[in-house]
Amino acid sequence: MQASRSQNRSRMSNTLQYQPVQKLGAYFPPFQHFGEDLSYNNRSNVGNSCSIQISNDQYCTLESSPMSVNYTVYNSPSNVIFSPGRSPVSQKDSQSCPTEPCLSPDTNYGSSISESCITEDANDFRHKLKELETVMLGPDLDILAIYNNSLPSNIISTPDIDNWRQMMEAIPRGDLKKVLIACAKAVSNNDLLMAQWLISELRQLVSVSGEPIQRLGAYMLEGLVARLASSGSSIYKSLRCKEPASFELLSYMQILYEACPYFKFGYMSANGAIAEAMKDESKVHIIDFQIGQGSQWISLIQAFAARPGGPPQIRITGIDDSSSAYARGGGPNIVGRKLSKLAKTFKVPFEFHFANMSGCDAQLENLGIQPGEALAVNFAFMLHHMPDESVSTENHRDMLLRLVKSLNPKVVTLVEQESNTNTAAFFPRFLEALDYYTAMFESIDATLPRERKERINVEQHCLARDVVNIIACEGTERVERHELLGKWKSRFKMAGFSPYPLSSLVNATIKTLLKNYCTKYRLVERDGALYLGWLNRDLVASCAWK
Repeated sequence: MQASRSQNRSRMSNTLQYQPVQKLGAYFPPFQHFGEDLSYNNRSNVGNSCSIQISNDQYCTLESSPMSVNYTVYNSPSNVIFSPGRSPVSQKDSQSCPTEPCLSPDTNYGSSISESCITEDANDFRHKLKELETVMLGPDLDILAIYNNSLPSNIISTPDIDNWRQMMEAIPRGDLKKVLIACAKAVSNNDLLMAQWLISELRQLVSVSGEPIQRLGAYMLEGLVARLASSGSSIYKSLRCKEPASFELLSYMQILYEACPYFKFGYMSANGAIAEAMKDESKVHIIDFQIGQGSQWISLIQAFAARPGGPPQIRITGIDDSSSAYARGGGPNIVGRKLSKLAKTFKVPFEFHFANMSGCDAQLENLGIQPGEALAVNFAFMLHHMPDESVSTENHRDMLLRLVKSLNPKVVTLVEQESNTNTAAFFPRFLEALDYYTAMFESIDATLPRERKERINVEQHCLARDVVNIIACEGTERVERHELLGKWKSRFKMAGFSPYPLSSLVNATIKTLLKNYCTKYRLVERDGALYLGWLNRDLVASCAWK
């Protein structure tokens, strides 16, 4: 019997190895953030010393004109007008500062007609500093003195002097990462003067068609502007109104799915754990809490079809809310038809059921549990959207885990982004997002040429909204709430689960997959879990529980 099970496991693993699958129409990964009804927080005015008026013009990002934001700063030498696309200027000079034009994928974030207040010309550089000094510190203070280390210490504190000096050095040499961090710090500290000045400089440094840090910087800048202007909801609306046709969105998602191994890694590791747990079962019920396009189950159906002794009877319950229909290209019946057609081709007994709800609303009666079935539950890239105790006293995140544990599943699979953006305060969260998405954008750069317009669309429509949400939103409106695997392990253990070790065959299968990609990707097995990373940064983690 033991030899027979070993042989079954070996044959089952071979069918799960990375190989082209028979195509029965388009199928794509469940990018669950698409089509979600995210709304951004309209916070109260920033700071107590400012009155903020935001015009009724919609703030359209990426390919549209920016909204003007006027700040009246009291106890200041002069009134200052700010716009997200401008440097600070006095009111009498404000008419000479042109509005930023629309952004297109073929241009830098800024405009050739809107110049930076810091230039490469030494004389002009000193002149611009003098203008900035007059506006921000008054006629009796000298920014150049700060820059030259000669400002009396009783006027401005040493940390302020150091910050200014670092920016005076970073901006001319185009140190985008340092300027982004300084701007986020200023936003965090409600230092509106510094933040708006740095925003105007960042617009000259970022580009949706440049280096990875420039491209990411463009979207992080959008998040900073939205947070500072409390216009996150407008940012979201403009992103929604710029969404491509459904078939175009599906093609962008497919490009990302093929260009980077992150989703394939997650699906293959989860499917391997399910195949291992169900190798001797005749009836298998899989509950997928984010069915999306259902593409994860194509390879598993094929693997079960090749199982010695014949395939089991498979029933999949897909949970998803109606907001995913746009990204899917239609209702859940699309997923059911595709998977049923595939199962029929491979002679696998198959049923598909759909529960139209979010994970927060799932109840026992919605899950279609039947006696005599071995149950597998799949959480692939979805649990981070569940509010936890820091957002709601109901703590849907832990509540769902307890519900699943009460079902007595044979295996539960977890795939999540390895990032810490859940309970972190704004500034450390910004730093984490910057580090995480820098690696993500660099990995995309290794596959998709920069001049390829599809790459710009992939990043704009598949990643930008997540970045803006992490940076601009708080409370219930911040839905991208990732946790490190260590925290997920604590949650699963508190819910009563114990680890289910992943088979070494799963590890070997994923290593075969990665041979098709850049050598900078790395696979690490640690403490019973698998991590896929880019260079020294873990990006996706996968594990299983019982």
